[in-house]
Amino acid sequence: MAVRRTVASAVLAFAAFGTFWGVWGASVPRVQDQAGLTDGQLGFALVFVGAGALPAMLVAGRALDRWGRAVVALTIAALGVSGAVVALTAVGVSSLSVGLALVGASSGAADVAINAVAGRAEKLAGRPVITRAHGVFSAMVVVASLGCGLASSASLPLAVPFVAAAVLCLVAALAVGTIRPPGGGGTPDLAAKPPDSNRPDTDAPDTAVPDTHALNADAPDAGPPIDGRPRTVPLLLLGVLGALAFASENAHQSWSAVYVHAELGLGPGGAAVAPAVFAGTVALARFAAGGLGPAYARAVLVVGSSVAAAGATVMAVAPTFLVAALGLVLAAAGTAVLFPTLVGLVSRSVDERHRGRATSLVSTTSYLGFLLGPGYVGLWADAVGLRGAMLAVAALAAVLCLLTPALLRLGGHGRLPALP
Repeated sequence: MAVRRTVASAVLAFAAFGTFWGVWGASVPRVQDQAGLTDGQLGFALVFVGAGALPAMLVAGRALDRWGRAVVALTIAALGVSGAVVALTAVGVSSLSVGLALVGASSGAADVAINAVAGRAEKLAGRPVITRAHGVFSAMVVVASLGCGLASSASLPLAVPFVAAAVLCLVAALAVGTIRPPGGGGTPDLAAKPPDSNRPDTDAPDTAVPDTHALNADAPDAGPPIDGRPRTVPLLLLGVLGALAFASENAHQSWSAVYVHAELGLGPGGAAVAPAVFAGTVALARFAAGGLGPAYARAVLVVGSSVAAAGATVMAVAPTFLVAALGLVLAAAGTAVLFPTLVGLVSRSVDERHRGRATSLVSTTSYLGFLLGPGYVGLWADAVGLRGAMLAVAALAAVLCLLTPALLRLGGHGRLPALP
């Protein structure tokens, strides 16, 4: 029961995270109107989301390792509250910028925290959890976006969907903060230190303790990490793969509507279908691939990136919206499994005492790709047009496919055991 509650709390945290970002994505035009901003001013304010997120993601890992689940509960609650505050107080570029910096900081920290919780849940449960939790996130983005659209059509105040998202965030924070440890007694914590398997214990039975760092045995700087601390280089290599994955994913999410409108002549209403198709396919793909264990990680990354490259290529040459939609579905299905698989590798290969820092390093490095992806498309679009930009996105996925075997091998993830 304790393990099931740990898994459930992780999934609920991802649901709350997805709900918030679904509400935010659908509410941007109303936030702009309420704040009275030009497009340029809105773009300036949105920069503060990333500016707040990156430093918070770096700090969150160490905080998790020191204070554990309390940090998870605090960050997910802060995300919901900060969103509601933005909806209530955004009346100019200054107030919106400050509010979005708070949203970015709480979101970045919560992103690291909930991935660490999901990693712990996967390790405790002995079965895949992370990819399905990410699927719940994507599904809730779609559901919350549609719900927010209905609220807007009903002329409800801007704050209503944000307050609803905040309530779910607080419920998720409460669930994470009150989970009990497997085996009973005490309170669970990501920061809990496991027994030192190298210290003789005359009262303990003589049983072998698996070395979770054996996964890194063939890394270039391999060897048992001091005090169980994870090696930095293997984690950075995973982060590089994550950055390529996120750059491709956010490029499609941010530009698909613009692409079908500008290149295929769809009106604004029809073009809005493209991001929904992408997000819905991502959710379905994550649920479908959620049962694959880490033994298939390399194959999932190679196949996923190949499918993503093929999808972007189909979009680039599509003569009609239906063909472009097929390409978008392929791109979404391919990119959907990439980052969750990388988080799963982190989950299996780090000591519990340093889970937060390891997750933080990989997530922060990967997030750089998320921030740069839309700009990458914009630069290529200016140079060679949107169709050429889609080919440039396909190139990102192709590079990820080519680099995956080598970087996994260099990082010591060449031999991956199946979940028990």
